[in-house]
Amino acid sequence: MQDEADPEFAAVAERIHVNVGRQGFMNLVGAELSDLARGKCTIAVDRRPELLQQHGFFHGGVTAFLVDNATTIAAATSRGQPALTAEYKLNLLSPAIGEKLICRARVIKPGRQVSVVAADVFCVSDGVEKHTATALASISMLSEDVATKTKSPAA
Repeated sequence: MQDEADPEFAAVAERIHVNVGRQGFMNLVGAELSDLARGKCTIAVDRRPELLQQHGFFHGGVTAFLVDNATTIAAATSRGQPALTAEYKLNLLSPAIGEKLICRARVIKPGRQVSVVAADVFCVSDGVEKHTATALASISMLSEDVATKTKSPAA
């Protein structure tokens, strides 16, 4: 889950895990932070009836939530700064049907104030991944003092 070649990352990863654990919506949805490295984040959620829309697909809001959270966390790993989503563009490529929904985010351009992060979402059916969405996000990088003053649970 971490890069042993980057010993400074351990503290960043620990803070992110603590903050993600405090996110009520992450717990409500049942999403899990399954991979974390410098500039990368993977979040997955298992299929449950509460997460589906009327045709039995994962609801687009679940896909959007995974993109929102994974891109922000990936940005936070780059420089060890707290981060908040500024905006994202989400393309739903095909219906999200399967046993699990996985979002993999990666930093394209880290920045002191804004980072650009891409994400791809896949559904897993019988062990096979199908690409169901792609996104590009602008993530606002916060200073520690701003995050502390607002008591932000952001990564």
